Amino acid sequence: MIKLISKNIISLDPFQNYFVNPAIKILILSILFLLLLGCDKALKKEIVELNTSQKTPFIWDNATVYFLLTDRFNNGNNQNDVNFERTNKTAKLRGFKGGDIKGITKKIEEGYFSDLGVNAIWFTPIVEQIHGSVDEGTGNTYGFHGYWAKDWTALDPNFGTREELKELVEKAHQNGIRIVLDGVINHTGPVTEIDPVLPNNWVRTQPQCDYKSYKGTTACTLVKNLPDILTESNEEVEVPKYLAEKWKSEGRYEQEMKELNTFFERTGYPRTPHHYIIKWLTDYITEFGIDGYRADTVKHLEESVWAEFDDQCDFAFSEWKKNNPNKVLDNNEFYLVGEVYGYGISSENIYDFGDKKVNYFKNGFNSLINFEFKYDAQKECEFIFSKYNEKLQGGSKKFGVLNYLTSHDDGSPFDKEREKSYESAVKLLLSPGAAQIYYGDESARSLIIEGTEGDATLRSFMNWNEINSDKKTQEILSHWQKIGQFRNNHLAVGAGIHKMISKSPYIFSRTYDKEDLSDKAIIGLDLNKGEKKMDVTSVFKDGDVLVDAYSGKEITVRKGSVQLNTPFKIVLLEKK
Repeated sequence: MIKLISKNIISLDPFQNYFVNPAIKILILSILFLLLLGCDKALKKEIVELNTSQKTPFIWDNATVYFLLTDRFNNGNNQNDVNFERTNKTAKLRGFKGGDIKGITKKIEEGYFSDLGVNAIWFTPIVEQIHGSVDEGTGNTYGFHGYWAKDWTALDPNFGTREELKELVEKAHQNGIRIVLDGVINHTGPVTEIDPVLPNNWVRTQPQCDYKSYKGTTACTLVKNLPDILTESNEEVEVPKYLAEKWKSEGRYEQEMKELNTFFERTGYPRTPHHYIIKWLTDYITEFGIDGYRADTVKHLEESVWAEFDDQCDFAFSEWKKNNPNKVLDNNEFYLVGEVYGYGISSENIYDFGDKKVNYFKNGFNSLINFEFKYDAQKECEFIFSKYNEKLQGGSKKFGVLNYLTSHDDGSPFDKEREKSYESAVKLLLSPGAAQIYYGDESARSLIIEGTEGDATLRSFMNWNEINSDKKTQEILSHWQKIGQFRNNHLAVGAGIHKMISKSPYIFSRTYDKEDLSDKAIIGLDLNKGEKKMDVTSVFKDGDVLVDAYSGKEITVRKGSVQLNTPFKIVLLEKK
């Protein structure tokens, strides 16, 4: 159609033979122009529809989030491995190891995440870190993990460039993957010989938190030498001198100040420390179109700070969508998931400080990380699935959880010895709620590294060599991939209603029916290897052709059941 209209516009001379009146000719040209404009709008609409034409619509309640340490996942550019003369000898696994934004992008392009069924990637903070190192008693440590910010407005060159971040987000979106950055408002990086402390109207350096009350958790430093942002302060402050001087040396002082003035004029916020940081973090939404933030150390800030952060995240996301209509993936809201250390699903929507109770879901959060899941995972599947179904689907209390079994700072993960990799995949990926895979969960990356101290043992470099060469590792990865893809293809798995069909053999259904979206699946676990028969009458009808997504076998429902022979103990049934 476009080509036809274009052809007519190019060959307008024949109209002269029929329409001598110039006014009529102008009218015809105007009509053709409007038709072309309408066609262009239709084309733009088609592009947007293509962006959202995934096999399964995406919702955060069914998300599979892959969490990785930017510095420890994949080295895509070895030319940025050393910056700011970060050459001091460090304790084991406490220095930069080369992982970067480019490395993540390469794995997106290779299909690693898609093969795993991952539809969101969360990686540790990438803002510029302190330049120096600190001696934590185990040896020198650099800010490789990203939680020691020096300049929120800049990317750390060890992690990559703005152009590389832009490419990462675009490549992720092209593959139906959302990007979740990690945001820190609670604290700066430690003070070193070359990294000064912020002014005392910006931070406190004491007392340390005792965690015995609300104030003893919020108005304090997490640990020694980790300056705490005065997030409760209403005092207006200037940009720290070292930041202003840094921006001037980089030739961007005027631009940064202009943007700050615009932000404070628009919002009406006072120029307090946390409002500066909110502005700086939400800029990454406006510029790059990221889809969410994982908020660090949530309970150590006043909940009102997060409500304001959420407001500005929503505004920035709306602005990005308005400015990039052809890149919009869907109508999902901006995703804000919080780390409220110690929060569990049993608490539902309340966190209790002892002297104060806070509902973080009423202060901006879509979801909270579920620290309870690793304990529930020690029990049988039906206990977990029915409990989580009741908590998430029962009643009128709406809240979301992000379940995990392993993380970067949990020294007591569900399977530290990596002896339960198959079980871990089943329980994590088939449980109601969103799921967080910690990098290497799917490949049994070792969590016990000789010579390390503390959480460093959890943060080794991704075990790509084993993935590429070790048969056992490849079998574990294949297991995670099959279940992960099944989860990604079915909203019902993480966001649907769970119902046990049979206790022995253990068979259950998941069904989803909301907002014109319908999905259903039946899953069997701990079945006999070889011949197996399953009752499917509660979900499928006679004549339905089903596929076992785990073995790839196709079967037809007859007399309310299916019969299939596979060498596996797991069956993932979906309609063909």
